[in-house]
Amino acid sequence: MADDTTSASAGTLTQFQTDPTHYRHWTLRKDGAVATLALHVQEEEGLGDKYLLKQNSYDLGVDIELADAVQRLRFEHPEVKALVLSSEVARIFCAGANIYMLGKSTHAFKVNFCKYTNETRLGIEDLSANSGVRSIAALNGTAAGGGYELALACDQIVLVDDGNSAVSFPEVPLLAVLPGTGGLTRLVDKRRIRRDRADIFCTIAEGLKGKRAKEWGLVDEAPSKTGFAAAVAKRSADLVTTATRRAAAPVVLPRIDLQQDGLRLAGRYVEVVSDTTTRVADLLVRGPEAVEPCDRAGMLAKGAELWALRAMRELDLCLLHLRVDFPEINIVRVRTQGDVTKLLAVDAALLAHADDGFLHEVRLNMARTLRRYDLTAKSLFALVEPGSCFAGSLLELLLGADRAYGLIAKDGGRLAFSAMNDGALPMSHGITRLQARFCADMAAAASARAALPAAGADIEACERAGLMTMALDELDYEDEVRLAVEERASLSPDALTGMEASLRFPGPETCESKIFARLSAWQNWIFQRPNATGPKGALTNYGLPTRPAFDYRRT
Repeated sequence: MADDTTSASAGTLTQFQTDPTHYRHWTLRKDGAVATLALHVQEEEGLGDKYLLKQNSYDLGVDIELADAVQRLRFEHPEVKALVLSSEVARIFCAGANIYMLGKSTHAFKVNFCKYTNETRLGIEDLSANSGVRSIAALNGTAAGGGYELALACDQIVLVDDGNSAVSFPEVPLLAVLPGTGGLTRLVDKRRIRRDRADIFCTIAEGLKGKRAKEWGLVDEAPSKTGFAAAVAKRSADLVTTATRRAAAPVVLPRIDLQQDGLRLAGRYVEVVSDTTTRVADLLVRGPEAVEPCDRAGMLAKGAELWALRAMRELDLCLLHLRVDFPEINIVRVRTQGDVTKLLAVDAALLAHADDGFLHEVRLNMARTLRRYDLTAKSLFALVEPGSCFAGSLLELLLGADRAYGLIAKDGGRLAFSAMNDGALPMSHGITRLQARFCADMAAAASARAALPAAGADIEACERAGLMTMALDELDYEDEVRLAVEERASLSPDALTGMEASLRFPGPETCESKIFARLSAWQNWIFQRPNATGPKGALTNYGLPTRPAFDYRRT
């Protein structure tokens, strides 16, 4: 975990990869079509050595395991049709994010931690919405803060009515911050809690229990202690009977080994090289090396080594390292390399066999990875050069970038669309990156799409169609890109983060996009306000004999 004294530049990388044999905090069990993920946090086994994970509270390591388990349910356990999240600790489901961990973390880590945990919960919601595996939060005890936010990510919530267990959001009254994983938005947008009731709920630290929580809509059922297990079992069985999951063969996800050489991380298809002096990183994504199988049997035989799965898993891992382990990096120059024809064939094959459960999950994984790319707080500059492969699914990297520069040259790069650009890889607010590029003007986006022939178009034609920021000749390209990068690197990263988050998502809003828009605003503001993190702030003084002292002026 990168902090004030340790960073990737010193050779330390956060371990984002794990597997069930190495889980310390979660246990994954399967009973026919029902899977259970049970939380039993080991207090002394946090990622850092300066805090204890008491009361089933979590840090990044706990959430890394959760994200891994959900991903494995997608690919390795296609027989699972319902998921139950529970706790093995008596009278406590989860106390949320560990406060002592947050209090000792850098601002950048706090923000990226909250972003990662929310993406994990969005993954649970995506598992329900697009994979057909619905979920139940079985609250055998109190769910506070991030613990209740985890429950809100599930389709149904069952809270034991034992006279003690409650659901609560104590962040405002106790810590002077807000629920950090989209809880406020999910309350009103997802569970449709009346705003006056939501207002009361978010300002009483003790939360609500049993019958009152059910009456207000905070949970779906509040059975007695003796009836709790039966209620969860019945709901699980009902979900299995109505499940819509596609049939699939199980595919094991092997570990992705990135080779680290100083500030260079390299996989088979993706590499990133960081320069902490200039605050610039170069991200390269390679297309398929050879012709990929396009028939169902061949694609299933290749399994986890399919380019579309392997390359996106590598990209996802590199993005996480850039966020958490390289806070010094402000700008990422994004390049692609490969054969456009081979890449377009991969896209066509994935869509042709979309009814297959495994290949459906491959496409969903691509979509989630690209949304992680959209939500990464770095300036993204796409560079189109000879040998580039910005086509189809990889064209999304250019369409999602903040700027795109192209070199006009003989045998220069060409942009090409595929059917994958027409809605198979949506952004967080539900539209395509092409539509977002034209500020949700669907007619303009369709016109740009139609302007490019099936075989693609050169840089100048793409600039005329509105798909390039600048098309530059060999005399100007290098200097223009260099000056643009240097200028960007001189600006405040805080201002850039807010600016980019505001500009990348024009048009309609969804619950998901609202969560991230609001998180980007409040995390980069409230997490630095004295009332929360100053010497007399509530977060700083939590658990200490001293009391917080607030500046009561509103701003």
